[in-house]
Amino acid sequence: MDRPYDIVLFGASGFTGALTAAYLARAAGSGTRWALAGRDRAKLERLGLDVPILLADATDPAALADLARQTRVLVTTVGPYVRYGEPLVAACADAGTHYLDLTGESEFVDRTYLRHHDRAARSGAKLVHACGFDSIPWDLGVLYTVTHLPEDAPLKVSGFIRAHGRPSGGTLASAMSVLGRARQAAEAGTQRRSAEPRPKGRRISSLPGGLRYVGGWALPMPTIDHRIVGYSARLLDRYGPDFTYRQHYAVKTLPEALATVAGAGAFTALAQLPPVRDWIQGRLKPGEGPSPERRAKSWFKVTFLGEGGGERVVTEVAGGDPGYDETAKMLAESALCLAFDDVPARAGQLTTAAAMGQPLIDRLHAAGLTFTTR
Repeated sequence: MDRPYDIVLFGASGFTGALTAAYLARAAGSGTRWALAGRDRAKLERLGLDVPILLADATDPAALADLARQTRVLVTTVGPYVRYGEPLVAACADAGTHYLDLTGESEFVDRTYLRHHDRAARSGAKLVHACGFDSIPWDLGVLYTVTHLPEDAPLKVSGFIRAHGRPSGGTLASAMSVLGRARQAAEAGTQRRSAEPRPKGRRISSLPGGLRYVGGWALPMPTIDHRIVGYSARLLDRYGPDFTYRQHYAVKTLPEALATVAGAGAFTALAQLPPVRDWIQGRLKPGEGPSPERRAKSWFKVTFLGEGGGERVVTEVAGGDPGYDETAKMLAESALCLAFDDVPARAGQLTTAAAMGQPLIDRLHAAGLTFTTR
């Protein structure tokens, strides 16, 4: 509390950053001490918010260190994170400042674990990645499901998503970065698996899932989300002695399934070619994104099937526009949760389930996301 700010939002002039800033302006109470930060004062002033503005560049470690020392929670929307994110993580780990981002980049998450987890654990900083649509619905949805199943029993959970939305330029840039760095991501993942302690006496399996028919077609979903869920399961004994998670993208018809697989394969292949990657990124520039009207028509629903201890449960996490309106809500509520709620005392690189858990579920439910049991 001796720091001047409770929350600082870094990168608020970008598309998602501006939505997050607007949400904080509505949701933060009058007693919340918060500020915007970035490298361009004029762009931040154009947001029209009556809060302090702090100047720092993502490539200036000294400025980022000063920024981290001024706040209890530092939130960043500046990506691609593998390119711009690590100096800010390092600054927060050194300063004992809680850190939140929106990354879906597994390489970045693994490298920051290897380089900064131990120091953050010593300083008391919580480093929490993937605090938006990547990966809150999955991470907290599985936690919610697990709490409706018996304790100390082998548990199996499967997740299935249906969604409708459109990417922004920043999201597209991050996706291209991930797909273009598959080899580096694999190397970072191998190094982390060698360094990260395994839970003693417990087995955890978390994978993208396989092709299934469950009243519709369920396709493998090889995003970062299942890895985040697996890390939560390793950190939290509540997931039981033998936990299995599989994640899927759900479509209704076989032609839709075939088209989805073909499109994803073609997009991945093209992303390996630098000229094509640059052309794709140029179609939607950072700072650009879907209109309010388009976002109002977007939605997501994640259904979880959980089994264990002789019981079965079906749960659902649902909301509006997944990539932007709801992501801004998730990120801002995560910051408010870390700043003001009674959360677990653990530190280091964590997940939303391990760092905040039920208090964040309660916040998001009150803010309009639904967590329901069928």
